[in-house]
Amino acid sequence: MPTPEPAAPRLAHPVVDADGHIVEALPVLTDVIRKVAGDHAADHFLGSSATYASRSGTDRLTALTGDQRRLGAWIAPWWSLPGDTLDRATAFLPGLLYDRMDAIGLDFTVLYPSVGLVAAGHPDTGIRTGACRGINTYLADLTAGLGDRMTAAAVIPTHTPDEALAELDHAVGTLGFKAVLLNNVVARTEPQPWYDVLALDSLHDYDPVWQRCTDLGVAVAVHAPTMGIGLRGSSTRYAYNHIGTFAAGGEAFAKALVFGGVADRFPRLNFAFLEGGATWGVQLAADLAGHFDKRGGPNIAGLDPARIDPDLWADLFARHGGPSLAEPGLAAALRGQADNPPPELDDFRDSGIREAADIARLFDGFYFGCEADDPLVAWAYDNPLGITLKPVLGSDIGHWDVTDMRHVVHEAYELVERGHLTADRFRAFTCDDPIRLHGRMNPEFFAGTPVAEYAAGLLADG
Repeated sequence: MPTPEPAAPRLAHPVVDADGHIVEALPVLTDVIRKVAGDHAADHFLGSSATYASRSGTDRLTALTGDQRRLGAWIAPWWSLPGDTLDRATAFLPGLLYDRMDAIGLDFTVLYPSVGLVAAGHPDTGIRTGACRGINTYLADLTAGLGDRMTAAAVIPTHTPDEALAELDHAVGTLGFKAVLLNNVVARTEPQPWYDVLALDSLHDYDPVWQRCTDLGVAVAVHAPTMGIGLRGSSTRYAYNHIGTFAAGGEAFAKALVFGGVADRFPRLNFAFLEGGATWGVQLAADLAGHFDKRGGPNIAGLDPARIDPDLWADLFARHGGPSLAEPGLAAALRGQADNPPPELDDFRDSGIREAADIARLFDGFYFGCEADDPLVAWAYDNPLGITLKPVLGSDIGHWDVTDMRHVVHEAYELVERGHLTADRFRAFTCDDPIRLHGRMNPEFFAGTPVAEYAAGLLADG
């Protein structure tokens, strides 16, 4: 006899899952890609070794590769799906998830593709855009008729603004998607291998993409993995590569949004950094405040070597320099050490930050996906900065992280039972802020769902 599914905690509010997953049936998906994008995209999307290697410029190892300790290679995910029969089937079958929603304790869920970022990161333009178009067609067909309890997120390639705009228009305008997933870390090879985080120092101007997302009423959701990049490249330990991977990708993009001025120029646009937790957001806010206080705006002038009093400097070196540092010519040279400023002195010049308090304003559109078993959600609310971040529940159902889908809401509610979150903050985490993430972009996002009345009231209050 199967184990009875436990009842979800009794709550006075809905539970909205900001990040679940569909696991694609790869043979069927390949057929869909073939129909919408042709043989080249279908035949090379999963067969090309470049799908993962393109992220790091190095080789990817599978768990079956014999030479596991080859330098410059990194081991890719393996056994990445649920080990329970019912949960594994649920990951493939949104219709089955639909039937289990009440037992799991979710009123509504946003489902993201599992191989979407492999498609969006492919270096070949035809394969990349064709695979993304195929995945979105597959997701739209698979979730048709289930929109009162779930919606899928379309995957948007971003190697160029034009391809992003084309797929945004097709996914939202033609296929009817309400949520999207963008690739926020683009691996480029010219003039040498590097990583483009889109919002700062990019080869392209992505403002048209941010404007189109605003116009279409879709939040920019990201969770680019950074496995294989830098120090996250073990050839023998997948867990070593996985820990921190989404937080690193999210932090890189969030910093770019701030320093590049995107968060300031597009105040109506919401951004969701999924699967990385919220603690990195607290650290980032603290680091931004600390750097601004020392180097931002007019504060950078305090470090100008021209402020140094040459007579006092010479006297100090003469009296305290000893035989090696007291020589007048050397002391004069040291006065200008590190005097190598760029043409633009203020790193915060485009950010919109005029005082440290502005950081909270920019973070108002940032939402941080936290899984149910994350014990550090409370740091988003209680931190020395006095800034309340916006963590949102991301169940991650469909992947190995969730050992039993029935326990997702229970695990999240343990934060209340253990005194880490108040009931009001739990409501914000599992309901209000997931609704605001999408509902502030599109007030009709939850129309026709079990949370429609609650969402309308919440959004009307601001």
